[in-house]
Amino acid sequence: MAISEAWLKAQLGKDREKIEEFADRDAMSVRITPKGKIVFQLRYRYNGKQHRLDLGSYPNLTLKNARLESDRLRAELEKGLDPKQVRLKEKVSIRDAYTLETLFYEWYEKFCVPNKSSHNEIKRSFEIYVLPNIGKQNSDDVSAYQWLSLLEDVAKKSPSISARLLINANQCLKWGQKRGLISVNHLMNISAKHDLRIEKGVKERALSDKEIYLTWYALKRTKMTYKNKLFLTLLIIYGCRVGELKLAKKSHFDLKEMIWTVPPENHKTGKKSKKPILRPITENIKPYLLEAMEFSQGSEYLFTIDGTTRPLGETSHLTMPNNIFQWLKRHKGVDLEHWSVHDLRRTMRTNMSTIAQPHVCEIMLGHALPKIWGTYDKHDYLSEQKEAYEKWMDRLESIWKNEALDN
Repeated sequence: MAISEAWLKAQLGKDREKIEEFADRDAMSVRITPKGKIVFQLRYRYNGKQHRLDLGSYPNLTLKNARLESDRLRAELEKGLDPKQVRLKEKVSIRDAYTLETLFYEWYEKFCVPNKSSHNEIKRSFEIYVLPNIGKQNSDDVSAYQWLSLLEDVAKKSPSISARLLINANQCLKWGQKRGLISVNHLMNISAKHDLRIEKGVKERALSDKEIYLTWYALKRTKMTYKNKLFLTLLIIYGCRVGELKLAKKSHFDLKEMIWTVPPENHKTGKKSKKPILRPITENIKPYLLEAMEFSQGSEYLFTIDGTTRPLGETSHLTMPNNIFQWLKRHKGVDLEHWSVHDLRRTMRTNMSTIAQPHVCEIMLGHALPKIWGTYDKHDYLSEQKEAYEKWMDRLESIWKNEALDN
């Protein structure tokens, strides 16, 4: 019988009592296991003996492509070549060309960049810790011992980076294995917790009112550039992700309609939702934006690297809080517990719980509403957000002016 795509879909995953085989055309057939796995096969005779060659499994290999591959290999058979040896030689030549470095960069461009907002950080980590050490080796030749030794060494200095490397290296190898570029993934069963002894800590840092006051007090007096002071101030006001503010262009801020539009490509959920984040600009937030625009004259971006028109770098924000900690230590004798710029986002969200309804708070952070709710509720809640931001700014200004918190 001539096999169809509809028939294959109906058979896929369907339990049966035994292995069954069905002929298609031109010596191609399908083999279906008792669990419903479908494998395309080429039946042929070579040197007087009957052979079968697996072409690939459905649906990873479509019926159309299976037939094309069958035709290609039958053409090789007519030249006097064994289709099995043809495919083996092709796989060997492909694998020999795939060093770990080659595999990583192909995975990075084809999968990582389109699907991960933190792809630049992933690339940087690999270029620092992995590729200089094992990047030139054939991917299949990198042993489990080499991988674990490398990850264990990194974990001694930075457990979080080691865990990130493990997750993404595993995904990279799995990606290559599915495409027949490599034959083994030594990281498939490696656990950051059990094998690298990395305990993932729960981040719960949210600044208290006194810490907000001390941060603001020091921020005004440190030698940090005024541009960076504005950057940190807007982070705690909006509770936005760092990348959303770094990539913000002046054209994204409509000062007539008083709306900041974060395009889909600039926020974490945008690649999936294809929708922008809309945030109100209130009258008490507008002056900070105007100042930032003044400092970045000549550039389309709101915040730029000093002396350039380029947006702030990937890691430029990491050292900003240190200026505050050092100033407070030196001038006030205060050892402020460490916080990161992401903790400013958590601080805003924690305070917002006393100001607005939970769903409004989540929208302000750029989070998607729960599945069913998000499916049917398409309201932008701009008026509710505006009211919440106004109240949050009133609270911040009250904290910043409260010198009693300095005691």
